[in-house]
Amino acid sequence: MRVYLVIMDETEEARKALRFASRRVANTGGRLHILALVPRENFNAFGTIQATIEEEARDRAEVLATSAAGNLFTESGRMPTIAVRTGEGQAVIKDYIADNPDIAALVLGAAAEGPPGPLVSHFSAHAGALACPVYIVPGSMAVEQIDRLA
Repeated sequence: MRVYLVIMDETEEARKALRFASRRVANTGGRLHILALVPRENFNAFGTIQATIEEEARDRAEVLATSAAGNLFTESGRMPTIAVRTGEGQAVIKDYIADNPDIAALVLGAAAEGPPGPLVSHFSAHAGALACPVYIVPGSMAVEQIDRLA
Protein backbone atom coordinates (compact mmCIF):
# COMPACT_ATOMS: atom_id res chain seq x y z
CA MET A 1 0.00 0.00 0.00
CA ARG A 2 1.41 3.37 -0.99
CA VAL A 3 1.96 5.94 1.72
CA TYR A 4 2.22 9.59 0.71
CA LEU A 5 3.97 12.07 3.02
CA VAL A 6 2.83 15.70 2.89
CA ILE A 7 4.57 18.50 4.77
CA MET A 8 1.83 20.75 6.15
CA ASP A 9 2.10 24.43 6.90
CA GLU A 10 -0.10 27.48 6.40
CA THR A 11 0.76 28.03 2.74
CA GLU A 12 -1.34 27.55 -0.37
CA GLU A 13 1.45 25.33 -1.73
CA ALA A 14 1.01 22.91 1.17
CA ARG A 15 -2.76 22.83 0.63
CA LYS A 16 -2.24 21.95 -3.04
CA ALA A 17 0.26 19.21 -2.16
CA LEU A 18 -2.24 17.87 0.36
CA ARG A 19 -5.00 17.94 -2.26
CA PHE A 20 -2.88 15.98 -4.72
CA ALA A 21 -1.77 13.41 -2.15
CA SER A 22 -5.28 12.93 -0.75
CA ARG A 23 -6.65 12.35 -4.27
CA ARG A 24 -3.87 9.87 -5.01
CA VAL A 25 -4.76 8.03 -1.80
CA ALA A 26 -8.44 7.98 -2.76
CA ASN A 27 -7.63 6.71 -6.26
CA THR A 28 -5.00 4.12 -5.32
CA GLY A 29 -6.18 2.92 -1.91
CA GLY A 30 -3.04 4.19 -0.22
CA ARG A 31 -2.54 6.06 3.03
CA LEU A 32 -1.57 9.60 3.90
CA HIS A 33 0.86 10.93 6.48
CA ILE A 34 0.78 14.62 7.39
CA LEU A 35 3.95 16.01 8.95
CA ALA A 36 3.85 19.47 10.52
CA LEU A 37 7.20 21.07 11.26
CA VAL A 38 8.01 23.28 14.20
CA PRO A 39 11.29 25.12 13.63
CA ARG A 40 13.64 25.58 16.55
CA GLU A 41 13.84 29.17 17.66
CA ASN A 42 17.22 30.82 17.06
CA PHE A 43 17.14 33.05 20.07
CA ASN A 44 17.37 32.54 23.79
CA ALA A 45 14.76 34.10 25.98
CA PHE A 46 14.21 33.63 29.65
CA GLY A 47 13.41 29.97 30.33
CA THR A 48 9.65 30.30 30.80
CA ILE A 49 9.26 32.72 27.89
CA GLN A 50 11.25 30.43 25.57
CA ALA A 51 9.16 27.42 26.64
CA THR A 52 5.93 29.36 26.05
CA ILE A 53 7.03 30.46 22.57
CA GLU A 54 7.98 26.90 21.61
CA GLU A 55 4.74 25.49 23.05
CA GLU A 56 2.66 28.01 21.10
CA ALA A 57 4.46 27.13 17.85
CA ARG A 58 3.87 23.43 18.47
CA ASP A 59 0.20 24.06 19.29
CA ARG A 60 -0.26 26.02 16.01
CA ALA A 61 1.34 23.18 14.04
CA GLU A 62 -0.85 20.57 15.76
CA VAL A 63 -4.03 22.56 15.10
CA LEU A 64 -3.06 23.02 11.45
CA ALA A 65 -2.32 19.32 10.91
CA THR A 66 -5.40 18.17 12.84
CA SER A 67 -7.63 20.55 10.89
CA ALA A 68 -6.26 19.28 7.59
CA ALA A 69 -6.72 15.68 8.73
CA GLY A 70 -10.29 16.40 9.83
CA ASN A 71 -11.14 17.87 6.44
CA LEU A 72 -9.70 14.82 4.71
CA PHE A 73 -11.62 12.48 6.99
CA THR A 74 -14.85 14.35 6.21
CA GLU A 75 -14.20 14.04 2.46
CA SER A 76 -12.89 10.48 2.29
CA GLY A 77 -13.78 8.73 5.52
CA ARG A 78 -10.10 7.90 6.02
CA MET A 79 -8.04 9.46 8.79
CA PRO A 80 -4.43 10.26 7.89
CA THR A 81 -1.52 9.73 10.25
CA ILE A 82 -0.50 13.01 11.87
CA ALA A 83 2.95 13.85 13.21
CA VAL A 84 4.37 17.08 14.58
CA ARG A 85 8.16 17.32 14.86
CA THR A 86 10.48 20.05 16.06
CA GLY A 87 13.75 20.82 14.33
CA GLU A 88 15.35 21.82 11.06
CA GLY A 89 12.89 20.89 8.29
CA GLN A 90 15.15 18.96 5.94
CA ALA A 91 16.66 16.83 8.70
CA VAL A 92 13.28 16.16 10.31
CA ILE A 93 11.81 15.02 6.98
CA LYS A 94 14.77 12.75 6.22
CA ASP A 95 14.52 11.20 9.69
CA TYR A 96 10.75 10.75 9.34
CA ILE A 97 11.18 8.95 6.01
CA ALA A 98 13.93 6.77 7.49
CA ASP A 99 11.69 5.91 10.47
CA ASN A 100 8.75 5.08 8.16
CA PRO A 101 10.10 2.86 5.37
CA ASP A 102 6.58 2.34 4.00
CA ILE A 103 6.52 5.93 2.67
CA ALA A 104 6.29 5.68 -1.11
CA ALA A 105 6.52 9.39 -1.96
CA LEU A 106 7.23 12.81 -0.48
CA VAL A 107 4.72 15.34 -1.84
CA LEU A 108 5.68 19.03 -1.77
CA GLY A 109 4.01 22.10 -3.22
CA ALA A 110 5.87 24.75 -5.21
CA ALA A 111 4.99 28.44 -5.17
CA ALA A 112 3.01 29.75 -8.13
CA GLU A 113 5.53 32.57 -8.57
CA GLY A 114 9.05 33.33 -7.49
CA PRO A 115 11.80 31.00 -6.43
CA PRO A 116 11.01 27.63 -4.87
CA GLY A 117 10.90 27.38 -1.11
CA PRO A 118 13.71 25.82 0.91
CA LEU A 119 12.18 22.34 1.06
CA VAL A 120 11.44 22.16 -2.67
CA SER A 121 14.93 23.50 -3.46
CA HIS A 122 16.64 21.04 -1.15
CA PHE A 123 14.69 17.90 -1.99
CA SER A 124 14.66 18.50 -5.74
CA ALA A 125 18.44 18.93 -5.65
CA HIS A 126 18.97 15.89 -3.40
CA ALA A 127 16.18 13.59 -4.58
CA GLY A 128 18.71 10.91 -5.51
CA ALA A 129 19.65 10.46 -1.85
CA LEU A 130 16.08 9.78 -0.69
CA ALA A 131 14.49 6.38 -0.27
CA CYS A 132 11.37 7.54 -2.13
CA PRO A 133 10.40 9.77 -5.07
CA VAL A 134 9.60 13.44 -4.61
CA TYR A 135 6.41 14.80 -6.19
CA ILE A 136 6.30 18.57 -6.61
CA VAL A 137 2.87 20.04 -7.24
CA PRO A 138 3.05 23.36 -9.13
CA GLY A 139 1.40 26.18 -7.27
CA SER A 140 -0.15 27.50 -10.47
CA MET A 141 -2.32 24.38 -10.91
CA ALA A 142 -6.04 24.77 -10.33
CA VAL A 143 -7.85 22.32 -8.06
CA GLU A 144 -9.52 20.72 -11.09
CA GLN A 145 -6.13 20.14 -12.71
CA ILE A 146 -4.77 18.59 -9.53
CA ASP A 147 -7.75 16.28 -9.29
CA ARG A 148 -7.35 15.14 -12.90
CA LEU A 149 -3.62 14.54 -12.46
CA ALA A 150 -4.07 12.54 -9.27
